[in-house]
Amino acid sequence: MFTLELSFLSIFIDDQANLQSPKKFGDDIAKATGDWKGLKVTCKLTIQNRQAKIDVVPSAASLIIKELKRGQEWYVMPQLCEAWTRAVALSLTRVKHNGNITFDALLKIARIMTPRSMAHKLEGTVLEILRIAQSIGCTVDDIHPHDLVGKIKGGELKIPVE
Repeated sequence: MFTLELSFLSIFIDDQANLQSPKKFGDDIAKATGDWKGLKVTCKLTIQNRQAKIDVVPSAASLIIKELKRGQEWYVMPQLCEAWTRAVALSLTRVKHNGNITFDALLKIARIMTPRSMAHKLEGTVLEILRIAQSIGCTVDDIHPHDLVGKIKGGELKIPVE
């Protein structure tokens, strides 16, 4: 992944006028994404006055997996493994994260994702995050996320406004 970014950046740098070197971009990306090793995150590249600023924009799934503390345990660098094959790569990307997170952690993730959500209220964002947790395969306070969606829609579980 890192080598692909560097090759892409060298093409990007050639098209732009006198910006930083591709190696500097790669180092900046590596420094910005250090906490997210093994997880797929989007990097926002902002160029102002010929200086690049890299911001990490994690998805809800990345935030949930990070909360499960499961990002690095299955991550293998392709350059370090001699018998690296496509089958190994596919098996690593299809890992089910069947852990458990707390409802407070889910609310924290929902508050982070609120500006990027299409929901008008925090309740709608929580429902989105619960559906993502269901697709990842984790539970929330040892309850299946689909059951929590039913409780929220039925009015049994109240979501705080802020």
